[in-house]
Amino acid sequence: MLRTPRGGAGFGTAAADGGLMSIGTVLNALRDEFPEVTVSKIRFLESEGLVEPQRTPSGYRKFSADDVERLGHVLRMQRDHYLPLKVIREHLDAMERGEAAPLPTVGRQRDGEAVPEAAEAPTVARIGRSELLAAAGVDESELLEWESYGLLVPLEDGAYDAEAATVAALVAELGRFGIEPRHLRVMKAAADREAGLVDQVVAPLKRHRNPQTRAHAEARTKELAGLTVRLHAALVQTALQVRLP
Repeated sequence: MLRTPRGGAGFGTAAADGGLMSIGTVLNALRDEFPEVTVSKIRFLESEGLVEPQRTPSGYRKFSADDVERLGHVLRMQRDHYLPLKVIREHLDAMERGEAAPLPTVGRQRDGEAVPEAAEAPTVARIGRSELLAAAGVDESELLEWESYGLLVPLEDGAYDAEAATVAALVAELGRFGIEPRHLRVMKAAADREAGLVDQVVAPLKRHRNPQTRAHAEARTKELAGLTVRLHAALVQTALQVRLP
């Protein structure tokens, strides 16, 4: 497993512990630096081959300290450099082979091809339609159905926000349990209401004349989004009377 740079108090604690960790312990370690990370996000990164935890005989994931550091490196490259998972995976693979691997510069993603952006105006990483289909392992008709229920919405140029890959993977996984896209409309509506609540809180900051105050709105939005996601997950677990491994 690749040893990657450490970041945040949570990683130091994880690295000092030679034992294996549950996904819940990993989540707590990562949240110091990445408050928006979720169990689903970690599972998706695993499904994309970016981390390979061990499995117990009963199927529970067990992560090493190196796994936690690698996850932190992946999340940091997404957050700070707007890199899509395909590019991150290639970068990490090159590092594991001992090759010189300077951090790639990637702007938008259109059908898997990097399109440079102006340095002074970085944008969130995007993926093309064909790349999204491949990442989710679905065909065009399924993607069209998901779009019809508002679960995925393409951007103006036909590409998708990078987080669409996570949404697509989760929708596909739920489908294996018989949960159809039409059943997920209630979840989409709840997410929209939660987003609206966050927007309502940060709206005065976004409209402020002071540029620094407007810039602070983005940080506040991320913080509130992380808290909202954590609360939503806790409420669902409480309602179902379960704890995630």
